[in-house]
Amino acid sequence: MNDILKNLRNSKMLLGEVYFWTDTVKDWKHLLLNEDFKEIIISQLQWLVSRNLIKIYAYVIMPNHLHFIWSMLEKNGKEMPHASFNKWTSSNFLKLLREENSPDLKFFIEKTSERNHRFWQRDPLAILMNTKRKFEQKLNYIHLNPLQEKWNLVKEPEDYIWSSANYYKTGKDELNILTHYMELF
Repeated sequence: MNDILKNLRNSKMLLGEVYFWTDTVKDWKHLLLNEDFKEIIISQLQWLVSRNLIKIYAYVIMPNHLHFIWSMLEKNGKEMPHASFNKWTSSNFLKLLREENSPDLKFFIEKTSERNHRFWQRDPLAILMNTKRKFEQKLNYIHLNPLQEKWNLVKEPEDYIWSSANYYKTGKDELNILTHYMELF
């Protein structure tokens, strides 16, 4: 029970702490099958890293969700970087769906006082990575995610280009967004 309460509190991420973070597309729609949406995600990560607002230790972008191990370093104005990430990606998802005149746009309509569309489910999962063992378990989980029978996206983790697995195998960070996790330990 204490772990559940700790995880709920951790959904309010703290600056300087490292978290395993999961964000899911609303209603588990496979919006992220389209590589243009993945590029939007990568672009925002690059922007946040280049401004020293976040550090990313691992990531995977799946068809309907994503996992990061990351740290919020500084606020982006008044908001936490993960909020900026969700806001900016959502805005650009909406723009792209409108440009494509996509029938999928209807799945993301949500009329509230705050917004007209929602792309990310509420309350992403944030788990504090406070031990090396926990970190490495989540790192392996992230890199093996594309190989799960449900997805079967690639044969080897490093073959999935929307993941940090190849970085941990080769040391090459072609996107310039990653920090090796051993810097933490």
